[in-house]
Amino acid sequence: MYEDGVDGDSLKEVLAKACKSIDIGAAVLPKPLLNPDVDEIDYDETTHEGVAPEKAYVKTTRYARTLSREFNAVVVEHHLKWAPMCVAEPGPCPGGEPSNRLGRYDFHHADAIVDWAIKYNMKVKGHVLAWHVTSPGNLLEEMTPQQVKEELRRHIFTTMGHFYGRIKTWDVVNEALAPDGTLADNVFLRKLGPGYIEQCFRWAHQADPEAILLYNDNKVEGMNGPNARKADAFYQLLADLKRRNVPIHGCGLQAHINAAGTGKNRPPTPRMVKNQIHRIGKLGLTVNISEMDVRVSQLPPNLRQVAQRQIYRDIIAAALTESCFDGIWTWGFTDRHTWVTHFYYDDEPLLFDDEYMRKEAYYGLREALSSIAPGGVVGAGVPLYQDEDVDGNTWGHLWIQGEPESENQQLIDVGGEAKPDWELESEEASSYQLM
Repeated sequence: MYEDGVDGDSLKEVLAKACKSIDIGAAVLPKPLLNPDVDEIDYDETTHEGVAPEKAYVKTTRYARTLSREFNAVVVEHHLKWAPMCVAEPGPCPGGEPSNRLGRYDFHHADAIVDWAIKYNMKVKGHVLAWHVTSPGNLLEEMTPQQVKEELRRHIFTTMGHFYGRIKTWDVVNEALAPDGTLADNVFLRKLGPGYIEQCFRWAHQADPEAILLYNDNKVEGMNGPNARKADAFYQLLADLKRRNVPIHGCGLQAHINAAGTGKNRPPTPRMVKNQIHRIGKLGLTVNISEMDVRVSQLPPNLRQVAQRQIYRDIIAAALTESCFDGIWTWGFTDRHTWVTHFYYDDEPLLFDDEYMRKEAYYGLREALSSIAPGGVVGAGVPLYQDEDVDGNTWGHLWIQGEPESENQQLIDVGGEAKPDWELESEEASSYQLM
């Protein structure tokens, strides 16, 4: 129940009544989880910059209350990645020099989140064991292939070993595909070859034979959609891993969506998402929406909440029609704390506003979840087998943007591009702002 007691069931309360078990999770940051926001308590926030959360802050924060009320699962947003744990977050070694010892781990921030979640009986997903963007690439580039192999193996065993019994589901490899669907030209591919993906899964399985192991990627949500080549490559990668008897159990479709996107940034339709999930499910894998947020600031103000509500509602309602679909994870949950504002531009991509109030997006998602609860209708009336409704209107017709006339406004596929789609999209957005 909402804090005012009159706004209906929470997301996890809806799912508690559902016809199947579904994760409703959110990416979590340690500072707002364990330290009150600046308007909750009178203290100088700047004095805590870069300092791990302290037990002295015993007050339950709005962030924590909202998270525990609405969600049944969490994923550590940043502090469980390789470089943050070994290079960035631990700070300088004695003498003031930055750490260059990959075996030197600081699990403090991640432990704080994981232990908090377990206290509230919430599932924890580990993110991520191997991702070139947040690996200590400057150190790995100087190593021989054999050294990189040993460091990567040790990292997987060290991290999974530390959280053994506490984290039972892991994103093993993240964003190994380039925007054109080829393997991204990253440090792991250059040093270890294409077999590094398989090897990471085998190491992870050795480290914890009971763990659920996932592959995660971006702009792969829609079959025959705006990013068809990458979506097909994603499917083929998973199919190849299954054929080779690699210990992989499922995958994540990130779903960082720009409601105003065009070309390769255009939102996929519910039909496209359903079809992609369906064919992956036939491989014997589970599928989750793993990092969902919906950017709307580039739409006219009167259309922003309309679009955001429909995207959250219809994409998830379509996903829930597939038996292999087992979870929705949003990348954050309040607009007060979102990576989008730091990486792209000011936006409001999540379910709760800056004051932790439920938005139209929240109600759209709750309607989707209600479709598999008593009294609901599976699919929630969303067009699942075509992109038009019963009146002949194209899905999203109220807010979807037309294609630009200039070809320069379309992302160009570059074979083996190491930068992920979201980084290329950010560069593209910046170039427009300068024009």
